[in-house]
Amino acid sequence: MGKNENRSLRNRLKHGFYRILVRGSKTMTAESLERSAIVFSPHQDDETLGCGGTIIRKIAAGAEVQVVFMTDGHQSHQHLMAPEMLSETRKGEAAAACDVLGVPESAVTFLDFPDGRLYEHLNEAAARVGEILSRSAASELYIPYSGEPTDDHKATHTIVCKALAAPGRAYTVYEYPVWFWHHWPWVTLLQPEIQDRLFVIKNTIRALFGLRLLFRFRSGVAVAAVRERKSAALSQHKSQMTRLFNNPAWLTLHDVSDGEFLNNLFQDYEFFYQYVYQPVKGAR
Repeated sequence: MGKNENRSLRNRLKHGFYRILVRGSKTMTAESLERSAIVFSPHQDDETLGCGGTIIRKIAAGAEVQVVFMTDGHQSHQHLMAPEMLSETRKGEAAAACDVLGVPESAVTFLDFPDGRLYEHLNEAAARVGEILSRSAASELYIPYSGEPTDDHKATHTIVCKALAAPGRAYTVYEYPVWFWHHWPWVTLLQPEIQDRLFVIKNTIRALFGLRLLFRFRSGVAVAAVRERKSAALSQHKSQMTRLFNNPAWLTLHDVSDGEFLNNLFQDYEFFYQYVYQPVKGAR
């Protein structure tokens, strides 16, 4: 089978999977859009990539939305920019992106744990998240999907769940995929670099060749009407979307799978794995 035939088969699978996702997902109700929420973002850009359209729609519906950034983001291009400068740059970009999404500055929190090493700070981070939850009246939480293939995303999920284990109230949890989308058939297996190819292969196996999306992500939010604004928010993350220096080694999100990865995060719907977390009675 030639490359064109492979591409045609993969595109048919993608379109078929997408139709099943849309038909099988329960659209978020107007009542839910009005509920207050906290979005936990591993890095500065995940909030927009994973649920930027949902944030826009919730705020338009009158909901209060907070965004919590877990890491300082210093690792993305530290081989080309001093980590401290990159961290400050990304923090400013995140504030600008949140402003476009409609999140006020007072509702944005930076926990500043070291990028790439969030797992080393599970207990401290869980305590900080617990403090945020205790001060908030939010009834919905948005966290990275448990099956995300990257360490800080998995750690963010673990940390929030650890904070929830303390006695408290019930929450509706929405797990959002970001790098989970980076698997076949949503991106090609024929990545130019061997390490990228291995990443996609491992993620594809983990994703059951795309089937896990269909089994898990049964909640959807229509975001086509706010896609341009979501794109405008993501463009504020200039260090991730453009080359700050004229150096081909400065990779951007556009470079990941020749833009296929980014396209997956700008479809007509944002999909979530939804469930209700109930505190354990008698927990201490």
